[in-house]
Amino acid sequence: MISGLHNPFSRKAHEFPKDFTWLNADKPISIDTLKGQVVILDFWTYCCINCMHMLRTLSAIEERYKDKPVIVIGVHSAKFEAERDPKNIKEAISRYGVKHPVIVDRKMRIWNSYGAAAWPTIIVMNPEGRIVYKGYGEISGDVIQKFVDQSIWRSEAAGTLASGPLITTPQNYEDASVLSYPGKLAISEDGSYIAVSDSNHNRILVVGRKTGKIKTVIGAGSRGLRDGTLSGALFFRPQGLVWVGDIIYVADTENHAIREIDLKSNSVKTIAGNGMQGPYVAFAYTNEAKSISLSSPWDLAFKDGKLYVAMAGLHQIWVYHVKAKAIGPYAGSGAENISDGTLEAANFAQPSGLSIGGNKLYVADSESSSIRSLDTKTGYVATLAGAGLFIFGKGDGALNRARFQHPIGLSANNGVIYVADTYNNAVREISIKEKRVTTLIAANGSQSFCRFDDPGCDALGLFEPNDVKAYGNMLYIADTNNHLVRVFDLKTRLLNTLDLKA
Repeated sequence: MISGLHNPFSRKAHEFPKDFTWLNADKPISIDTLKGQVVILDFWTYCCINCMHMLRTLSAIEERYKDKPVIVIGVHSAKFEAERDPKNIKEAISRYGVKHPVIVDRKMRIWNSYGAAAWPTIIVMNPEGRIVYKGYGEISGDVIQKFVDQSIWRSEAAGTLASGPLITTPQNYEDASVLSYPGKLAISEDGSYIAVSDSNHNRILVVGRKTGKIKTVIGAGSRGLRDGTLSGALFFRPQGLVWVGDIIYVADTENHAIREIDLKSNSVKTIAGNGMQGPYVAFAYTNEAKSISLSSPWDLAFKDGKLYVAMAGLHQIWVYHVKAKAIGPYAGSGAENISDGTLEAANFAQPSGLSIGGNKLYVADSESSSIRSLDTKTGYVATLAGAGLFIFGKGDGALNRARFQHPIGLSANNGVIYVADTYNNAVREISIKEKRVTTLIAANGSQSFCRFDDPGCDALGLFEPNDVKAYGNMLYIADTNNHLVRVFDLKTRLLNTLDLKA
């Protein structure tokens, strides 16, 4: 969440607290256990887009040194209240394919002892247990490798290098469900079908809205960036979807690309992005959309030939002009913050959900736990609810006092905005006319179905829902960590599950 800093020094590493929870490890790890190993500490929190990017870099480093005495240890130092729960962290580890041990840093004690100052903070320790590098933000893999290589050859010469890697046991990633961490939804214009981004299966499913019957599977299932037929194309953890006629547009998030699914020609093609993560660019459009580097496009919305893109990795909103095949930044200075104003002056913080309502583009601005609106006629950005990067909660009431916790999805519908209030495990409703927030579906975490507000209700609650879409009197919800699509009847207030089947 802040730029990298090269700051080598040689301070002795602090011991990990003995009573802290370890994940992805069969037993606690101590500094003494790590003698002879080059250790890379990754201070992260699972909401953070920069941390997500860093996980990919660290995965490449782990592969590079897999036969060497080099180990990555994640220190999960939570920003949000929900991120303090080991159960939730365990789901994030599974979702992002983290293979290395992770210690749950209660009350940020390890963070403070090591002087971490941003998410992520990267520290390299040599085999003698001394810190040789500290950096903040998205650190280049080349920089980390430089200090790892130096530590290896110096310790090898001194005879202090271990003979091989420290063996740890990652958690079991069983995946027996139809969906794996579904991210976003889109409904066909006639209401017959729902498209589901089956993110961790690297595919898109088209299913009957009423029946749940799977009509079409788009994507071969393995990770990659490949155009072609519906069954042969490759995606990498796709998220946002928008359905326009016979076209489904896809925010192919970890490919840093925008894809187009043509259901008439049964084909998939890339329309923007070269597959590489890119830096901030100036406010200008390019018609070389396929050659530009994007950064974690997370959601999409469409109106009047324009495809709006929540560019989470750059804290901006971009626009792709479909006919001109041109793309560029549309709103947001690129600074991660919450401030209103003109398109270029306003700030966003990891925008992750988009929805069009009239002339307004509504934004789930996740890291600021806010709901924003962008007037496409006047070009002005305003905040409906939310107050700051570290101000969050779950309070209903007047918009200026209501609080959300890292919302990721939303749906504008006839003067109402439905919000997937992700870290509150809830769906909330914003009345634009009344300027009030109410909770429709609250967290409960139990195991059967009933009215969620009945006394003694024992219903399966939502678990970090990432999206909600309204159609008629129904809400369709991507219940991400439950690996389900849920259906909420606005009349009866009953919450059920859409039974997906071949």
